[in-house]
Amino acid sequence: MSAVVVTDIARADAAAVDGLALHGVATVHEAMGRVGLAGPSLTPIQQGARIAGTAVTVLSWPGDNLMIHAAVEQCRAGDVLVVATTSPSSDGAFGDLFATALKARGVRGLVTATGVRDTQDLRDMGFPAWSNGVHSQGTVKATPGSVNVPVVVDGMVVRPGDVVIADDDGVVCVPRERAAEALAAAEARVAKEEADRAAYAAGAELSLDRKGLRALLADLGVRYVSQAAYEAGDGR
Repeated sequence: MSAVVVTDIARADAAAVDGLALHGVATVHEAMGRVGLAGPSLTPIQQGARIAGTAVTVLSWPGDNLMIHAAVEQCRAGDVLVVATTSPSSDGAFGDLFATALKARGVRGLVTATGVRDTQDLRDMGFPAWSNGVHSQGTVKATPGSVNVPVVVDGMVVRPGDVVIADDDGVVCVPRERAAEALAAAEARVAKEEADRAAYAAGAELSLDRKGLRALLADLGVRYVSQAAYEAGDGR
């Protein structure tokens, strides 16, 4: 693995990033065609936080947080720190001291394939984090890695400057070139869902009808039969 710190990354448009934060992970993931979602190993240490920011990425060796120290210098307001390791690691590579330094630089949160610790302190200071677990095991500072290179975190590819959105439902990444497109798609999806919600709340329509699913059921061979007919053997 080459060891580099890339210092001049391009970042997604800030207005698009802030707009995506309003819509959350599930909406953005669906609006973008169900791509970019991280696997379920990344879970929040808090509830109720929703963030979006531009990725500063770290590729570290397991059990070693040297490159996180190097990455802090590359962070600026509106970023999210994204940490991956060259092989699986649950060690607590991130804690309250890192969070203090990052918060002072305007960083919005952490997404890491490692473990985290000092979780109550992180919650108390309002620094949200998504990790593969909570583990007090410490790390060393001995092995070179890289900052601001493409990384993969539980199946989610993140390049420096991409948009990372995280909330109670997980984490999703939008390529920086597609930030405006993703925002427009998310806004359209929200508008459609608001209309659906109003119809369902009023009891005016069923999803079977609003989504045209009755014809699909028929095309797939699904039949409606009475209980008596079913018990008599029809439909089994």
